[in-house]
Order: sequence, then structure tokens, then C-alpha cells
Amino acid sequence: MNRQSARRNPEIFMFDPAAETMSRAALAALQLERLKRSLEHAYANVPHYRNAFDAAGVKPESLSSLDDIARFPFTLKTDLRDNYPFGMFALPRQQLARLHASSGTTGRPTVVGYTSGDLDRWAGLMARSLACAGAAPGDLVHNAYGYGLFTGGLGAHYGAERLGCTVVPMSGGGTERQVALLSDFGANVLCATPSYALNIAEVAEATGVDLRKSPLRCGLFGAEPWSDALRSELEQRLGIKAIDIYGLSEIMGPGVACECHVAQSGLHGWEDHFLFEVIDPETLAPKRFGETGELVITTLSKEALPMIRYRTRDITRLDDSPCACGRTHLRIMRVTGRDDDMLIVRGVNVYPSQLEAVLVGFPGLSPHYQIVLTRSGALDAVTLEVELAPGAPDDDDARVRKSAEVRHHIKSNIGVTCDIAVKRHGEVPRSQGKAVRVKDERKSTK
Repeated sequence: MNRQSARRNPEIFMFDPAAETMSRAALAALQLERLKRSLEHAYANVPHYRNAFDAAGVKPESLSSLDDIARFPFTLKTDLRDNYPFGMFALPRQQLARLHASSGTTGRPTVVGYTSGDLDRWAGLMARSLACAGAAPGDLVHNAYGYGLFTGGLGAHYGAERLGCTVVPMSGGGTERQVALLSDFGANVLCATPSYALNIAEVAEATGVDLRKSPLRCGLFGAEPWSDALRSELEQRLGIKAIDIYGLSEIMGPGVACECHVAQSGLHGWEDHFLFEVIDPETLAPKRFGETGELVITTLSKEALPMIRYRTRDITRLDDSPCACGRTHLRIMRVTGRDDDMLIVRGVNVYPSQLEAVLVGFPGLSPHYQIVLTRSGALDAVTLEVELAPGAPDDDDARVRKSAEVRHHIKSNIGVTCDIAVKRHGEVPRSQGKAVRVKDERKSTK
């Protein structure tokens, strides 16, 4: 479908074609108007931003074009932790409708807040994302994202209800029951992390349930980096279109960007509510369209927690070429990893998702793996734990041969030499939500 035919057939959008197909000039004008208001709101009401702007020698009135945003300072996750719990809010806590927070496993949690207006916009953008992915009013949405302080579950829930869907609020865990209800209720849409969706597919197969014959049509998978190889695995095993959705709590939650079901080629970033940049993570210099770097996002309509030039640490590139679906919003190409998750293996930089891309579909292996980091003297050591597929030979000699094959395959495709530990089927931990792909044991070996 070309750009013109999409505009003649707005029903493919299902939700908000006027907002998704406005001209680039109109979109830029809207962004500039909203960006000015967002800078003024942050400067007037958040001491951190007032101090940061003053230190950088800029004020809201310093911005006269979208390019001027490069003059303003970045916001980091540490800024939220340093201002824990409510210091980054632009409104008194008493005026907020909801709080979410990270797990805080690596220190103070990051706390995010929403006004009722923020929640309304979030539901609308998540509804837009679901429609972009191919969901429609009346669909039954099986929501296996975790509920609670994690933004995934409630974000998907209220977006699906806004679109007019029926929601099954399953949350994570209880995988056999997930499979039973997916089959018994006849779900059309599955929302989950990609690693947990893979777990669901595996349990379905083990219990004799063929979800490929069910009404399940599409899956919205996000909250962790994943590869095209895993997309193919999920589509084949579940009989669906596997759609990538993007978001982060500091910016809003899920629904900041989403792939369309027409092209499945990059995530449409909702530019009427967010300004996207890509920078060099080392020099902090702006990157041009098409160049890979770190994604930076500025919110344009947030009331409780405006974020100015938030460094996401996600590595990607932006594409402003036309999409077959007809949407004019730029696309965020698949996130390949986080610059703070990059591993240096014997002098070679590698992201966990690169390892996933060459492991998923490898003959004789299941798609489950874990990267274990240990310390050997003064050096870091990396062991890749992989798992044999059901029915694959698992005697000692077979595992030694498989280890050598995997080591050669990774070296040939990525240029990295890893130690390989071949586990029997079922020995690599399964995801119940976000996958723990990297197990860092270095602190315990110092």
C-alpha cells in the first residue's frame, strides 16, 4: 500500500488518522509550539531544570526553532534518583493521580508521576499504538505485561480499553493458565515481553495447545531489546504478526512509539507528543537521520513530569522516509541495545541482542540463553549459556560438539570468542516478565 492509497483508506488507522498523517511542516509547527510550553513549564516549576538551564546559559525564550533544543542540557536517570522521590515533579504531589516506580534493584528507584490529563493522553497514545499494530475495537486483548509499579501492564490495559477492546488483565506468571485462557477465551492480541511470549509458546507446545490455530492475530512485544530472529521465532510458533512497541517510564510508559502492521519496519514515534534526537553517546554531538547513536527524547505534553532531552541510553537510528502505511511520523529503527549494557568481550564491543540474533534458530538449540559475567584475576570473563532443543542429543560428547559449533558460529558472525556452556533442555531460566539476559557475578568473585 503506498502513501496515497493509505490516505484514501483511513480505516487502516482505526484510531486517529488526522494526527498520524499531518504534513511534516504542520507537525514541526505543532512540536515547536508544544516544546516552548514544555520548556517554560519545566523552568518555572522544577528547581533542577531551572538550575540546569541557568548553568548552561539558556532560558525557555532561548528557543526559537526545533534545532535550538541542542543548546539545552540533557536529563539523566541519575537526576531522577538524586531528586528522589518527588523533586522532578512540576506539580505538587497532591495534584497527581498516579505514581509508578522502577524496582530500585541497583539503587534508589526512579519515581514517575501522572496527572489525570497525563493518564488520558497516555491511554490515547497507547490506543493509537495498538491500532497501529493491527488491533481493532472489539478485539480481545490478553495482557501478560506485569501490573503494579511497572508501567507496562496498566499502560497496555487502559490503551486497549480506550480503543474499545475487551481486556484480560492476566499480568505475568502462571504460564499454563495463560495458555489455557488464550485458547479458551479466543484472544486476538497478546501483550507481553518477547521473552515471556516465547515462554508462553513453549508451554503451549508442551501441553498440546496449538495457538497457531487460535484467533490470535498479533502480539505487541516490548520492554526489552529483541532481535528480528526472535520475531521470526514468535511469528512461526504463535501464528501471529509480532509487533515491536517502545516506551520507557521516565517518558510515559509503553506507547511512545510502535511498529505498524503494514510494514513492520521501524517504530512510528508519536512526534505530536515527543521530540526525538539521536546523539553520539561519547561526544554528545547530534547525529543526522540514518546515523546510529543514542536516542534522546523530550516530552511535549507532560504535565506532572516534563522530561527535557532525556538520554534513554538506547542505541538506534531515525528514519524519516515514507512508510507504506501512510503515517508521516518518523520511525525509530529497532533498538539494538543500550550503551550501558554493551559488553567488551576480549576487546570486542558486543550487545546481548547481537548474540540473540545469531543464536535464535541455530540447529539443535532452543532460543533460551543467558550471558554470565565473572572475573578471572584482573580480567572479565564471559560465558554464554545455551540450551539444547527438545529431542536433541544431550550426552557429553554431543554437548562438546555443540559447544564448538556455537563458538565457531558466534566468532564467524560477530567476531567474538566466548566460552560456551551447553545446558540440557529446560536448564536455562525462563522469563516471567523481563528476561534476565545478563547474569553479573563479578562482584561476588572480586
